Formats: sequence, structure tokens, C-alpha cells
Amino acid sequence: MKATIERATLLHSLSHVQSVVERRNTIPILSNVLIEASADGNVRLMATDLDLQVVEVMPAASVEGAGAITVSAHLLFDIARKLPDGSQVSLETSENRMIVKAGRSRFQLPTLPRDDFPVIVEGDLPTSFELPAATLAQMIDRTRFAISTEETRYYLNGIFLHVADDGPNGSAQLKAAATDGHRLARFTIVRPDGAEGMPDVIVPRKCVAELRKLLEESLDTNVAIDLSASKIRFTLGGESGIVLTSKLIDGTFPDYSRVIPTGNDKLLKVDPKSFFAGVDRVATIATEKTRAVKMALDTDRVTLSVTSPDNGTAAEELAADYGAEGLEIGFNANYLKDILAQIEGDNVELHLADAGAPTLIRQNAQSPALYVLMPMRV
Repeated sequence: MKATIERATLLHSLSHVQSVVERRNTIPILSNVLIEASADGNVRLMATDLDLQVVEVMPAASVEGAGAITVSAHLLFDIARKLPDGSQVSLETSENRMIVKAGRSRFQLPTLPRDDFPVIVEGDLPTSFELPAATLAQMIDRTRFAISTEETRYYLNGIFLHVADDGPNGSAQLKAAATDGHRLARFTIVRPDGAEGMPDVIVPRKCVAELRKLLEESLDTNVAIDLSASKIRFTLGGESGIVLTSKLIDGTFPDYSRVIPTGNDKLLKVDPKSFFAGVDRVATIATEKTRAVKMALDTDRVTLSVTSPDNGTAAEELAADYGAEGLEIGFNANYLKDILAQIEGDNVELHLADAGAPTLIRQNAQSPALYVLMPMRV
């Protein structure tokens, strides 16, 4: 194999694929990236961690010899990063080594044969639909902070995607949801064509993170999504773009609709930015373990307070729109801030019942995003 590639092109593509590769691997070839040069002048890069696989095709300046080889992903990425800008990088294989040349620099890297490189077998992916990249990015941003990191409840370690016919006037919707048992985030869009009858799937946290990084560069395009009950594939940038394939979490996501309160009758309306800042300020003295902030609600005002046995007390009063009877309720400051950070606009609604019941948080009734937060004892 021998190919010459622009340094910028190589670096850009390597930055996408190398982040899938784990730093520590018990199987040596999983540290490698598969480089495949074809006679049509394209070079294909592929990396995997056995659960997630990314493939990217990039144009080469020239391909003198077609072929394929695997080489350390992080090593090649670090080399490409340090090569001078604008240089042409030559990749050539000879006797179990890959020779990397650019300008006066020359590297010889150990390789492993391409036949040993594992490929995720996709099988049949019966459900196919498209979503605008910007919509998919928003879907991820509004829900992923609530993904659980607790390995024992593995079925919560991702974003749950499912379709339902419970929209306005029975319209069909596609919903993304994530929860860690303390808070729930849900984002709803109109069901795209082709998604009808799709299985309920849980997209793993690492796949979500990698996908979000890739979406950042193609927010004005559409993403093709193909899935079955066990695999999902995202194609960005058409045929010669990036293909991300992932196994799905094999488990059953809990019926989260049961925890979304419908009868919370106390409505608090407040500016999310000043609310966020207030919570952030009083939480400065909260102890690491609890991070509890108490909210005392009175007519048209909220008093935020924290009492810490080690650090003293803090309180702040905010103007708000509230007309129900007084209420005191506690929340985890970090969880509350995570939700408030997602609210755009200058108004957020908190629908409360009592100090022990879950609270519903949303921008307004039309907002596609909805959040539920469990209270804390304070």
C-alpha cells in the first residue's frame, strides 16, 4: 500500500476515528486504525472498540498502490498533529512496518495485518429514516445529561428512542428519553417518515457522545439512521461521509411515562438564567455529599437557601410569578442546574405538588423538551 494525503485531511479524519479507540486495550489490534487505500483515489479509515465502529472515507492526493494495513490510532494521530501545516503525508507499507513521511520527517511504525481487524456485523437493519443533523444534536443535548453512569443499571446507560401515537390529536411522535432515577429528560419530535413500527432501542452513552462530536461539523445536513433491535447505524455526509455503527444496549428501559406528573397544581414561573445563577451562588457552601438547596415559595417570590454544618448558611431571594399556597421543597443543586441550563428563552415553568412529589419542569406547554426532577429532604 502506498498513498499520499494532505496533512489537514488526514488529521481531520483521524481525529474522528481515534476517539472511538480506547487508550487501554487487552486486545492489541483494538488500539489500531484500519487504513485501506483503493485504486479510485480514496482512503478509508476504520476504528472500533467492538461495541462501536466508525468508518470514514477521505480523498487522497494520490494512491500509488492499493492495499490495507492497521497501525496504532493514537500514535498516527499524534504524529499527524505534529507534522507541519500544509505538508503532504506519504503512507507506505513495507515488511510489517508502515513508513510515514512528510517533508524531512520519517517514521516507521509497527503494524498488524488487516485480516485480524474485527468488523461489527450489522445484519439486517429494517428501519430507515432521516433526521436533520441539527434536530438530532438538539435531541442529544436536551437529554444526555440525565443518562445514568451507574453500571449496575446498565439499561439506563443510554438514550431511549421510541415511537408513540400519543401526540396532539393522536399524531405520531419520536421520543428520546434518559433518566438516572433522580431526574428524567424527554425530547419529542414529529415521527419521521420510515420510523413507523421501529423497535424501542437504547443507544449507549459512548455512541451518543461520539455521534454528538461528529454532528457538530455537519449541522446543516441530514443524517440517515438505520436500525434493528440490536444495532444502529448513523450515516453523516452521504456516501463518502462518516458511518457510525453501534451495538444497542440489550435491556428494557423502564416505563418512564408513569413518573411524569400530570396533576401538579402549583405553577412557578421564573427567569431560568437568574434562577440558575441564584442556585449556583447559594450552592457554593453546600457540602459535596448532598448539594441540597431549599426553595421556599411565597406569592411572587422564591427564596433559595442552603444550610451547611461546616460552611454556614446562604440565602437569595428571586422575583418570580407564583400565586399558589406557600411551599418548601429541596432539590439537588447540580441536577437543578443541569436542567435549567437546557432552557432557552426567558421563562421556565416548574409544576409542583408538594415537598415529596416529583416536579415537572419545562419552558412552556409547546416545548419539545420536558424534565422531571425528584425532590430531596432538606
